[in-house]
Amino acid sequence: MGPISSSWSFKKFFAIVFVVFAISGEFVAGYYRPSPWRYAHATFYGDETGSETMGGACGYGNLFNSGYGLNTAALSTTLFKDGYACGQCFQIMCVQSKHCYYGNPSTVVTATNLCPPNWYQDTNNGGWCNPPRTHFDMAKPAFMKLANWRAGIIPVSYRRVPCKRSGGMRFQFQGNAYWLLIFVMNVGGAGDIKSMAVKGSRTNWISMSHNWGASYQAFSSLYGQSLSFRITSYTTGETVYAWNVAPSNWNAGMTYKSYTNFR
Repeated sequence: MGPISSSWSFKKFFAIVFVVFAISGEFVAGYYRPSPWRYAHATFYGDETGSETMGGACGYGNLFNSGYGLNTAALSTTLFKDGYACGQCFQIMCVQSKHCYYGNPSTVVTATNLCPPNWYQDTNNGGWCNPPRTHFDMAKPAFMKLANWRAGIIPVSYRRVPCKRSGGMRFQFQGNAYWLLIFVMNVGGAGDIKSMAVKGSRTNWISMSHNWGASYQAFSSLYGQSLSFRITSYTTGETVYAWNVAPSNWNAGMTYKSYTNFR
């Protein structure tokens, strides 16, 4: 077989690049990129302390301890995607309102909660999180970076942005010796998770099922083994491995850190 022509090689390379872009969307060359700007509305819940934003449908618990603080938001059902949007990061900008602060400032929030539908209110009059609306119910301190809180509701532009996290992913352990429940926090890149698997030091890879929010579970006897995890992003489909995250004497209620993260 003769040598491949440079023209053919270039065409093949171009085709491969095209396919990668077509499949990956905003995921390019190992890094998650911002999405296009879109239009929505935003409200707020809780007070300036953010105490009412702790916990939430994603299961992150105390948002200060888990690293998210008060730059958070609850997403409408359309955005929440049954919990697969937990951990995603959004840049939100106040637009087209007299209540916007000067210069139309923006802020970045992490999705940590669900804003449930209110079927007793009209979608355009109180039922702000009713499908098919895209809506952000922000922690009040985050909302106050954009507009006067007395506005109540404001029009916004928003886009998905990379989650810039310090260090690796964190794995909060719950359950018992026969049921392992893991909450995954501090996820970088696209910020979300599609699927997980766990490997004990004496087992093969065991698929974990999605429990709720940012939690995944395995019904296996894994106590007494050091544990590693395989994590796949919901948005990009990228898979990373976090090896030897937890020692063999791991315990429920503990959080273990890895050196692995998405970008």
